[in-house]
Amino acid sequence: MIEVVIVTALVIWSAVVVFKKVFPRTANSVFMQLSNACAKQGWLSLAKWLKPAMVSGCGGSCSCSATEDSTQKKPQVQAVKWK
Repeated sequence: MIEVVIVTALVIWSAVVVFKKVFPRTANSVFMQLSNACAKQGWLSLAKWLKPAMVSGCGGSCSCSATEDSTQKKPQVQAVKWK
């Protein structure tokens, strides 16, 4: 019985992760609606947990991290000195 609960939890969690990766805009709107519904019911900590992170930078539809620094520094190319 415990195995069924564990496998079910893993399948649901995996489906949510794939949903967020494949449909980021739809996932954000769904989680925002769930967060608002929980806030209306008075479940503030659950509403805070469900609320999607604010997207910064490219708009979030390219599957890049929202906290990723937009100015990534390229490593400097150095000449090889033979001795």
